[in-house]
Amino acid sequence: MSDTAPFSTDEMMTVAAARELTDGKVCFVGIGLPSTAANLARRLHAPDLVLIYESGAIGAKPRTLPLSIGDGELADTADSVVSVPEIFNYWLQGGRIDLGMLGAAQVDRHANLNTTVIGPYEQPKVRLPGAGGAPEIAGSCGEVIIVLRQSTRTFVDRLDFVTTVGFGDGPGHRERLGLRGRGPSLVVTDLGLLRPDPVTCELTLTEVHPGVGVDEVVQRTGWPLAVSPQLRTTAPPTHEELAWLRRLEAERGTRA
Repeated sequence: MSDTAPFSTDEMMTVAAARELTDGKVCFVGIGLPSTAANLARRLHAPDLVLIYESGAIGAKPRTLPLSIGDGELADTADSVVSVPEIFNYWLQGGRIDLGMLGAAQVDRHANLNTTVIGPYEQPKVRLPGAGGAPEIAGSCGEVIIVLRQSTRTFVDRLDFVTTVGFGDGPGHRERLGLRGRGPSLVVTDLGLLRPDPVTCELTLTEVHPGVGVDEVVQRTGWPLAVSPQLRTTAPPTHEELAWLRRLEAERGTRA
């Protein structure tokens, strides 16, 4: 019998992100898909993954998916709870966090992110939540994984506002800014996986999810997308991965 089952595009995206998280790493997690992926990884293959949330929870082990960074479930299950300034000044900016996971409203070819406005800053069409801790996470974590759905509205040739620096305008930009971390290592979408080219720092399609064609990914990207000559197909979710993911989603916000 096959070890896979029918799955949605969001489930494929979440599972693909969870697979990138390895045991023992210290991971700065945002709410939403990044948090779901991190908690899925803890239950599947990385029980010693250390989750840090912006609110000050260190080593959180939520029994259900947190509703926000202020969810009491994070503090109740954490190894320690510290102040927000300590999270940023000592843990993040001190280089003690291996990996950050971020979402965004827009991303460009060099993995810069926008979470501030859509349209002109002075008269935006949409005002977004803002930077939060994302600029510091992208600047100081050892590496960053970005998780977002792919379309020409999200993958744009030019950001309406640069909230968070990925690789700036290309090679050498992070170094000129004095940023500690090596920047985004992966973008996980509902269509596939993109990684920065080691020379140009431009996002390159390296994997497509099952049932997705390269043409579809190219059409849903706002710039001429580079495609790896070693393009692969992502392994579909297993029954175990889907069972745990659906259990987490079903129990979201509930308490025993």
